[in-house]
Amino acid sequence: MEKNVKVELRTIIDDNGQMEYNTLREPGKFYQKGQVDVITFEEKTEEGTQAVTKNLITIQPGKVSIKRSGVVAMTQQFRAGQATENVYHHPHGTIHMETRTEDMSYQPLSEAASGHLKLTYAVKLNGEEARNHQLDLFVEEETE
Repeated sequence: MEKNVKVELRTIIDDNGQMEYNTLREPGKFYQKGQVDVITFEEKTEEGTQAVTKNLITIQPGKVSIKRSGVVAMTQQFRAGQATENVYHHPHGTIHMETRTEDMSYQPLSEAASGHLKLTYAVKLNGEEARNHQLDLFVEEETE
């Protein structure tokens, strides 16, 4: 099953009480195969429309993977109650990331309801103090 969707990605980063909020809205695609849901979309960066980061989000029972490629590159894994590691590549160098997933919930996209993925996690960059993150991904079927 493949559907054209509207993707809204909201992130909140709490850096010792210093809050950073981001919202991104892009058209995307939603695929469903068995127990796996996949959402893809492209994100244009501030540098202009030439700079694009492709996002591939794979949602399975107990596990979420976010793969970004283009201007920045990384594959971030989320497993409830577990820590995972990856390397974040961007134009100014690389950063070692450690992600500890506190909580994850997922409401799949259906005929009756929008999809909603919620992740609560802490990230350590290059071994520094962890910052708390919340990610909310909303997926709505595109209507003609």
